[in-house]
Amino acid sequence: MGLVQLLKSQFLSQLIICYVFLVSGLIVNLLQLCTLPLWLVSKQLARRINIRLGYCISSQMVAALEWWSGTECTLYTDPKSYPLYGNENAIVVLNHSFEIDFLCGWTFCERFGVLGSSKVLAKKELSYVPVIGWMWYFLEIVFCKRKWEEDRRTVAQSLQNLRDYPENYWFLLYCEGTRLTPKKHQISMQVAESKGLPKLKYHLLPRTKGFWVTVQNLRGAAAAVYDSTLNFRNNEMPTLLGILNGKKYHADLYVRRIPLELIPEDEAECAAWLHKLYQEKDSFQEHYTQTGRFPGPIVSPPRRPWALINWLFWCCLLLYLLGLLLTQLISSGSMLTILASLAFCSTAADLTTQIVTGSSLDDWPD
Repeated sequence: MGLVQLLKSQFLSQLIICYVFLVSGLIVNLLQLCTLPLWLVSKQLARRINIRLGYCISSQMVAALEWWSGTECTLYTDPKSYPLYGNENAIVVLNHSFEIDFLCGWTFCERFGVLGSSKVLAKKELSYVPVIGWMWYFLEIVFCKRKWEEDRRTVAQSLQNLRDYPENYWFLLYCEGTRLTPKKHQISMQVAESKGLPKLKYHLLPRTKGFWVTVQNLRGAAAAVYDSTLNFRNNEMPTLLGILNGKKYHADLYVRRIPLELIPEDEAECAAWLHKLYQEKDSFQEHYTQTGRFPGPIVSPPRRPWALINWLFWCCLLLYLLGLLLTQLISSGSMLTILASLAFCSTAADLTTQIVTGSSLDDWPD
């Protein structure tokens, strides 16, 4: 282990990262709150400002993946589709097999300049979570309560609100609804058998109603579905803690662009189409398992510097302020105050980890 890697793995380094993320996130949330009057004057201007403010938070996590841990992301895709990425609205269908697959999805967004405006489908409870949840609220993220009859109306309305969005966005969707585990896979395949559907080896059965509602309400606004299948080399199972420790992974992402007009409008036909899509995704994962790569050519979108610049800005600003505070604490000579401050920082770090790991985009009805 080199000196740099040793420093990255230290608890103090992780504490600093969590401190910067939490405090900067709360500052950004406060700034977003200040944009509320602007929504009454200019909705589109308020949206553009919140896109930039949201980027200040989400890009820190991308910077941790790309620059801190040095994780590499290889993209397999059709070169003819490549120029369209980032220049159109799209629905991104991701597999949900890893703890950091959402972070790889964000990295995909960042490489093509749509991270700040990207959307997800998230549980309603997350809208009350500081930093990420509050950021999502101002970014008009689509929230669901996992009560289908109610969600059908509210989610449709939220999606309709995005039709006049001022900048290109990607809507990230986990059709499996929850992260893949052996137990969940077993239950899911029992459901598949009871419904007479083909069994999947590497995925859960997709939940079709949420996908159909999303596609129907974004027709004419989104141009395509990006079928995205993620895997990691050497059978690695990456974690957020591994990222904080500076551990390097290598992600491979296979993306197919499917024009939205090719997806059936009828709900039953759309459901059958999605099941077929996941059978194809399963075959891609089987190909990866056997060969160590996805089919098709490799395209390497470069890392953009803005996530790193934003992260360094917040680190310099907040560490300077922290230094001033520590200087005052030490000069005060109060051991009780110093210990209380350390306990607060440790609790804040733990809270930040829970905020991030708890922000999974789960649970649509079948």
